[in-house]
Amino acid sequence: MAPEPGTSWPVEVLHLLVSSAHAYAGRPADGPGEVVTDDRDEVEVVEGRGIVGDRYFGRRAHAAAAVTLFAVESLEHVSGVVGVPDLDPLLARRNLVLRGADVAALRGVEFELRTAAGSVRFAGRRPANPCAWMDVVYAPGAFRAMRGRGGLRCTPLTSGRLSRGPAVLDVGAPVSPAPR
Repeated sequence: MAPEPGTSWPVEVLHLLVSSAHAYAGRPADGPGEVVTDDRDEVEVVEGRGIVGDRYFGRRAHAAAAVTLFAVESLEHVSGVVGVPDLDPLLARRNLVLRGADVAALRGVEFELRTAAGSVRFAGRRPANPCAWMDVVYAPGAFRAMRGRGGLRCTPLTSGRLSRGPAVLDVGAPVSPAPR
């Protein structure tokens, strides 16, 4: 169920991941390539294009899903299911890792993330479904445990800077379908 427009949640931005290359390509049995991650204190988001420096930045095929959100609470659930403590949230390869946000509830709504460095408005689009690589990079069973908890793909509706630390998530109105 989508939150009411005008709802605000205090959240914490734990990680701002910029990844210039894919790491999980091919067959999981072959193992990942070099996992290139840049966990930044601050990122620049460009309207309709994504996060500057990220592998999906400005790619037309990914315009409606240029930025991914992930709730660390989802990974804590996975950790409990697979029996492995302290799973690294960066291995899920989501751009914005938040604590305190009901990420799934943001699907189909417009929302703004306000941080000390600035704010960006997003349209919550489709789920960021996990893949079989989760069983390789985390533990057997992680892929299944992460189903329905893999995060959300979003379109940036405004440009701005975001920073790690305390933030506020403001929920707006429902969004129209993504352009094709």
